[in-house]
Amino acid sequence: MVSMTCHSLEGRAMLDLVACGCSSNALLDRSSVRNYTKASSKGICRGNGARQLVCARRDRIRCGVSSMKTAETPVPKKTAETLLNSVSGVSQGFPQVLDINKESRRPVSLTNLFEVVADDLLTLNQNLQSIVGAENPVLMSAAEQIFGAGGKRMRPALVFLVSRATSEIVGLKELTMEHRRLAEIIEMIHTASLIHDDVLDESDMRRGKETVHQMFGTRVAVLAGDFMFAQSSWYLANLENLQVIKLISQVIKDFASGEIKQASSLFDCDVELEEYLIKSYYKTASLIAASTKGAAIFSGVDSYIAEKMYDYGKNLGLSFQVVDDILDFTQSAEQLGKPAGTDLAKGNLTAPVIFALEKEPKLRDIIESEFSDTGSLDEAIRLVKACGGIEQAQVLAKEKAHLAIQNLECLPKTAFRLALEDMVMFNLQRID
Repeated sequence: MVSMTCHSLEGRAMLDLVACGCSSNALLDRSSVRNYTKASSKGICRGNGARQLVCARRDRIRCGVSSMKTAETPVPKKTAETLLNSVSGVSQGFPQVLDINKESRRPVSLTNLFEVVADDLLTLNQNLQSIVGAENPVLMSAAEQIFGAGGKRMRPALVFLVSRATSEIVGLKELTMEHRRLAEIIEMIHTASLIHDDVLDESDMRRGKETVHQMFGTRVAVLAGDFMFAQSSWYLANLENLQVIKLISQVIKDFASGEIKQASSLFDCDVELEEYLIKSYYKTASLIAASTKGAAIFSGVDSYIAEKMYDYGKNLGLSFQVVDDILDFTQSAEQLGKPAGTDLAKGNLTAPVIFALEKEPKLRDIIESEFSDTGSLDEAIRLVKACGGIEQAQVLAKEKAHLAIQNLECLPKTAFRLALEDMVMFNLQRID
């Protein structure tokens, strides 16, 4: 059994890693909510075709299921190795992944998904621009540009869903001010990170619209992002919950760590899948995990449930990032809101590329040339697709999705828990 550190929290926490194998049959029992039949002896869960649990052998991808116990003494600062164990997991035998049966399950839409927290999101949207731009007209314009650029509000929606799902456990009838403020803080932090990302990546488009630095210049964009980070930190401090303050503050540090890690490995064909997962945790999953755990903390549930909500957010975040990286190869520029293959063109090697590099030596030569020849980028994209990189990345995304659904087993079977499960399936639906 392998010991590892959990993400930064007061008193820290220790995780014991438990191997996850094909024999595990831990899909949710939803007999009271949806009709499911028992898993067959071959290890495939079938139930009205709603979801399938399939077992697939793969050489590189590993999954793990973590159980939590609280450490009585602080543990040392997390290292790359301990974070790697927490993010990628360790498994033996056949990993488990999720699949969707199209013929018998209606597609999940964000409108339906967020319906149970629609009023909460409406209030959040009304507050965001005034919170960010009240002190400066330029910042207000920047805020209107980024907040009005078609964002899904996935992170605050997760805060509201987890808040309501965990509030029912302790008998809370309504969300607290802390729940609502946390959702606003999370969206401000996310938005600030997008503004800075666009500056660093020199991106001209975000969600089909001009980026803030394109409209207002790099100086204003950097200051707008800095201001939102500072404003979110101010509101965070006023929540006066040290555990949540530490949790969210770590996220901002993780953003910087992720950018540094990415910048130091551009066009590096020796980058490992584990390094990619750590970077993806820093840049994407860390904020989602902190969002869901922070919501549980403000509901007043015990530490076991709060840690499960953290794990849910972490695994969902990793799955989302892998799916986004797949779509960078499979969708058009119009669908993406930016040119296809952007990450690869800039030397950022994601899961599909890492898998393809294992099978195609020619791909390494093209990438290491930094696409100096005309048409070399298109050829690299073709090789990634031809070598099965997309399919292997899909398996990885489904493994993390399966773990996320397992993490929700501690919640009562309510509309809010089902929405959290559907969030996982919505993500997979994007590549189905």
